[in-house]
Amino acid sequence: MRRTLLLSFAALVAAATALPAQGRGGAPNVDSLRAARWKIENELQSLAVVERKGMIKMRDGIRIQADIYHPKDLSKKYPAIWVRTPYNFNWWDINNGAPRDMTAALTAIKRGYAFVDMQERGHFWSEGNYDILGPPLSDGVDELDFMRSRPWSNGKIGTTGCSSTAEWQGAVAAQGNPGYGAFNVQGFGAGVGRVGPYYEQGNWYRGGAVQMLFIDWLYGEQNQVRPMFPADASQDELIKASMSFDLAQHLPPVDWSKAFWTLPEQEIISAVDGPKGIFADSMPVATGGAMIKRAPNDPAWYRGGLFHDNMRINIPGLWFMSWYDVSVGPNVEMYNLVRRTAKGDAANQQWMIIAPVAHCSYTRATEHTVVGERDMGDARLGYQEIMYAFFDKFLKGNATSAIDTMPKVRYYVMGENKWHSSDVWPPRGAEGMTFYLGSGGKANTLNGDGTLSLKAPAKNTPDNFTYDPANPVMSHGGNVCCQGNAVGAGAMDQRGTESRPDVLVYTSDPFKDGIELTGPITPTLYVSSDAKDTDFTVKILDVYPDGTAYNLDESIQRMRYRDGYDKPLVWMENEKVYKVTLQPLNTSNWFAPGHRLRIEVSSSNFPRFDRNLNTGGNNYDEPKGVAAHNTVHHSTQYPSTLTVTVMKRTQP
Repeated sequence: MRRTLLLSFAALVAAATALPAQGRGGAPNVDSLRAARWKIENELQSLAVVERKGMIKMRDGIRIQADIYHPKDLSKKYPAIWVRTPYNFNWWDINNGAPRDMTAALTAIKRGYAFVDMQERGHFWSEGNYDILGPPLSDGVDELDFMRSRPWSNGKIGTTGCSSTAEWQGAVAAQGNPGYGAFNVQGFGAGVGRVGPYYEQGNWYRGGAVQMLFIDWLYGEQNQVRPMFPADASQDELIKASMSFDLAQHLPPVDWSKAFWTLPEQEIISAVDGPKGIFADSMPVATGGAMIKRAPNDPAWYRGGLFHDNMRINIPGLWFMSWYDVSVGPNVEMYNLVRRTAKGDAANQQWMIIAPVAHCSYTRATEHTVVGERDMGDARLGYQEIMYAFFDKFLKGNATSAIDTMPKVRYYVMGENKWHSSDVWPPRGAEGMTFYLGSGGKANTLNGDGTLSLKAPAKNTPDNFTYDPANPVMSHGGNVCCQGNAVGAGAMDQRGTESRPDVLVYTSDPFKDGIELTGPITPTLYVSSDAKDTDFTVKILDVYPDGTAYNLDESIQRMRYRDGYDKPLVWMENEKVYKVTLQPLNTSNWFAPGHRLRIEVSSSNFPRFDRNLNTGGNNYDEPKGVAAHNTVHHSTQYPSTLTVTVMKRTQP
């Protein structure tokens, strides 16, 4: 989602030779960069018809900017690889006085494809007001119609990209345009609205709590006040202007580790002097803006460009996901939904790859892929070749062994550090196993007496802690992206977090023979509180023999939504015990002999998730909160559990 992570398809297909040489001191050789860039540009010009800064009219008159590249030989028709993004792809690198890296377009041309870059509505050279994923259901259809009507087109278009360059694809694919031949989505969680038990509405929520990553992302993306060129400017004039103006905004840097503390929450962007926009303000866009004020099932979520589980996708798909991305759960759920509901051959033309990397970091895997602090081993995979084999089959009609023989699911088992294959998800042979939380009433901190066992404790000796929103448990690593200096992604040793008295720690005995957890993990807690509303958080960990505790996945539940996101709000009564089941977590991890499984329970994970102020109010417009005294119960009467998915095998 953030431009610094992965801008688009180019990151998958860029050759190493396209990058400038670096001196020993790390300073780029600008002359070398320019020479490399011009070499790519000149080769592209020699092989392709280059049409930059074209303006394509949508059905409502708004014009979308596109750069189009297609082979010069017009005796043939070509499929197109289409990249649509909210990020800047201006063909000219103004800072370095050279073309930008055009390797993606050049690679596509050499492989017999046209290549099309398009700007989203309301960004850079494209007209209109910006709404995150707001207009793609109409714009996407119009853009597909435009491309397949070109004289060079064979009528088949495939899409690729990561994060915001992928997230719109699902909803557009569901429109059934005959030109949409295949899609490749990567790290696409923010495009998934409601699917199965997940009401994340594009990573905005988890368990009814706001995922704060979107706040700083919107700071740089939601600006509705921006310069535009005259409507009668010619294409040649726009191309010339693009060598001087890329229309990128340059906002002051923000220390988000401090800014996220702002209350009321709806004022976070305005407090750092950010632009008005869809985060907190009503806007003349399809969804109406004011995202922070919406509930998880607000009708506004269903007026935009999110994919929801009442939609149907009937074209081939290639799905890239990550264990340490923000939304592998909804991604997997959507993949399974498409395989269940797609018509005809499309149901069996879906492939999923789950890598042990952070957001959009697929091609950054190395012989020793380190995610956070944990070495995942050699997680490399030929993503580019897989992608082109996929497109060759479904856009050109070529039989390609790389796809014809590829398993439907490839997933990486962390800890074992190996790729595995399956024809379904979860893999065949996976079984549920339930662990029961227990303690003598002193599970606070890693030095407490919290246990995970296969038998429920007979006696209820509940664990108590105080959650103060003025002193929340701070996020440390995790399945997150895009939060700048506030939260780093990946596996990190959680023992510092587990030293807090407001963190309950429940740990299994060491596994004698090892155990593989692959698939969903469902926590069910019996809880009480003296607050009208509060949160309960969970974190799943792999504890090494030396005590190092690496996080695998995390979740949260806002108690007002415990009965469902499409149901009336429910409040808590003092001393009354409530059962709450959190939405499934997901991982694939080998717990080697001597390792232990652990669950942390608390009421905050900030700023990964926003703080519940515990008042029962709107939360987003409140200037302060109150402390909540929370309790986790565990007994045969109150069986707080952790149900995991286990592969019945030993380590090869």
